[in-house]
Amino acid sequence: MFGTYRPRGIRSLEDFLSPGEEADAIDAIDSLDLQPFQFQGWTGHRRTASYGWHYDFAGGGLAPAPPPPPWLAPLRARAEAFAGLPAGAIVQTLLIHYPAGAGIGWHRDRPVFEEVLGISLGAPATLRLRRRTGLRAFDRAELPLPPRSLYLLAGEARHQWEHGIAAMTAPRWSITFRTLSALGLRQTQNGPDGEFRPGRPD
Repeated sequence: MFGTYRPRGIRSLEDFLSPGEEADAIDAIDSLDLQPFQFQGWTGHRRTASYGWHYDFAGGGLAPAPPPPPWLAPLRARAEAFAGLPAGAIVQTLLIHYPAGAGIGWHRDRPVFEEVLGISLGAPATLRLRRRTGLRAFDRAELPLPPRSLYLLAGEARHQWEHGIAAMTAPRWSITFRTLSALGLRQTQNGPDGEFRPGRPD
């Protein structure tokens, strides 16, 4: 599963969803008005929708987004339980459709976010991870993402390692849940509905 080093803070669970739940989630995502991913004037192949909070890559900060659809609530609660998070800690949701040919390049999630949990739907994928050790040297690891699986990035895996997914040869969908970091909490203070949201303390 991993290379010579397994990043600390990464966990995964196969069959987090049943096949029926996966089919329902894909149908629900496809029914939404997903928009092409935009990054500083560049348009990606994947299509996305954000809920709770939206990261503004042009302005460099968090902006309120619509509340998540109700069908996400039980999945969010189960993801929080898997990660050992308090109820309501997940305050941002990102839905993505990757058509054939789409992937996601090397990156770390923005520092306003803390724990990152992802549910993989559709075609199997591989989460690639790397950590720089020199000018052109990296530690590398891989995590298979079978359909209906859940993964968690926290701690070292979240903050010291970049991750990405190579371009897909078949369609894939994902549900990404995020908590807010201390920085994110300072920026927002409250949830998008005006009520306090628990998260990671300073």
